[in-house]
Amino acid sequence: MWPFPSSRPLGAFTALLARLPSQCAVCRAWPSRPVCDACVARFAPPTARCGGCALPVPEGVSRCGECVKHPPPLDACLAACTYAWPWPDAIAAFKFRGEAGRAGPFATLLRSAPWVEPALEACDIVLPMPLASGRLRERGFNQAHELARRLAPTKTDATLLLRTRETPAQSGLSRADRLRNLRGAFAVEPLRVDELRGRRLVLVDDVMTSGASIFAAAQVLRQAGAAHITAIVLARTDPPR
Repeated sequence: MWPFPSSRPLGAFTALLARLPSQCAVCRAWPSRPVCDACVARFAPPTARCGGCALPVPEGVSRCGECVKHPPPLDACLAACTYAWPWPDAIAAFKFRGEAGRAGPFATLLRSAPWVEPALEACDIVLPMPLASGRLRERGFNQAHELARRLAPTKTDATLLLRTRETPAQSGLSRADRLRNLRGAFAVEPLRVDELRGRRLVLVDDVMTSGASIFAAAQVLRQAGAAHITAIVLARTDPPR
C-alpha cells in the first residue's frame, strides 16, 4: 500500500499547479495566468484608496472625510478592484452558482493588489468573514473562507470569528443604520478569546459595499484585544461619479 503523502509534497504540488498555464478567468486567453496581466492592468489598476474604508481618494490623501470624522475600527483596508464590469458577474458565479474554483484566480488577483502581500506576511491570523448558518447551507461554502485559505492556508482560521445571526437587508439604510442593524451579529468564539489579544489580524471578504459588516466584525475583534486589523476585499463598491 502506498503511504499517505505528507502535507509538504501536497503543498509543493499545489504550488506547481498554480504556476502552470491556464485560461484567464476574465478574457479566456490561453495560455495565461489565472487572471492575465492585461486584465489586471485594464480592470483592476492600482487606485489611490482610503486607508480606512478603501473608497477612492485623490493621490496623496490617506483617509476620506468620513473616516477622518468617524474613524472605523480598522488600521488598514485594501481592495483589489472596483465592483464594476467584469467583476460583478464573475463574483456572482463564484458565490451563487457554486463555482468555488474561481477562488484561485480571485486570490491571485488579490495578491496582485498593492500592500496585500505585506499585510498577509505581517499578520498572525487570517479570518474570513463568516456566513450565517442558513446562508452557508444554501451556498454550500463560504466564499470568504475559500479566498482566505488560498491567500494564507497556514494562517487561516474559520472558527474564531462567528456569525451569530442573519440580518435584514441593508439596502437603503444609512451607514449608521447599517451598523445598528449589525449590532450583535458577530462574536468571537468564547473559549478562544485569549488567542486574539495582541495579535495582528487580516479580515477577508469578497465584496465591500458600505463597510458596515466588516466594521461590525472588526469592532468585535478590537474589543477582544486585537492589536492591528487589516481588511482585504476582492472588490469595493465605489460611489457613482
